[in-house]
Amino acid sequence: MSRFGRATAIERVGDGRYAIDLDAGFAIGAALNGGYLMAVLDRAAVDATPHQHPISTAATFLRVAKAGPAEILVDTRKTGRTAATSRVSLVQNEQVAVEALITTGTLDPAAEPDWAGEPPVPELPPVEKCTGFQPVTEERERGFADRVDMRFDPATMGWLDGQPMGRPELRAWFRLPDGEDADAYALALAVDALPPVALNLGAKGWAPTVELTWHMRAVPAPGPLALHGTGRLLTGGWFDEEVEVWDSAGRLVAQSRQIARVGRGG
Repeated sequence: MSRFGRATAIERVGDGRYAIDLDAGFAIGAALNGGYLMAVLDRAAVDATPHQHPISTAATFLRVAKAGPAEILVDTRKTGRTAATSRVSLVQNEQVAVEALITTGTLDPAAEPDWAGEPPVPELPPVEKCTGFQPVTEERERGFADRVDMRFDPATMGWLDGQPMGRPELRAWFRLPDGEDADAYALALAVDALPPVALNLGAKGWAPTVELTWHMRAVPAPGPLALHGTGRLLTGGWFDEEVEVWDSAGRLVAQSRQIARVGRGG
């Protein structure tokens, strides 16, 4: 099993009840990444229903989830031939940290779109011309940055040098670091893997997600994923972020939209 598979592995301990030991490696600061938490919830929802994929996940982040033991509760509200819908809660220290409404279904990996609108797959420079994080050393690990293999389009990374581009946009290549091909749960991670697009508007520090909805549109082909994050409005301390995920075959495989608070760090 891959490192990501182990980090999201759940154990059924009762009817609609699962146990997990949340992995500290997927933390950004003290808080676990929202995409990682959604992957965990999606695994439980799929296990509790007769379908293979999390088609729609609408997650509300109520409290910061931290590394360590947690419980997942799945309350299946409806089960049909093509879809099932469940209310799924992540509970830690007897408090709900994340609550989600998840619809599962089964996608045909060979299915082709009946119609696909614009824009096409975002144009990214070749991987070798993109900006990556420095490799981990035995003395230093950086949490989430070491659990994903990401290469960022340099044109969207001016915020790192104090020169934000003035437009809420980020683009990057995404893979799991052990070379494992992406599945549904890696897509859940990918839609929340980019730094906040508000950084390119001059925002700083942690930007906590309040609500995030993502949709799985297709089973991804083997190879890297292309991520394109954008936003429409920053106002009153809130900003929105939309992410599209494209696979190596040029297909749109996941979409997300979230509302988040503007970072206030230095």
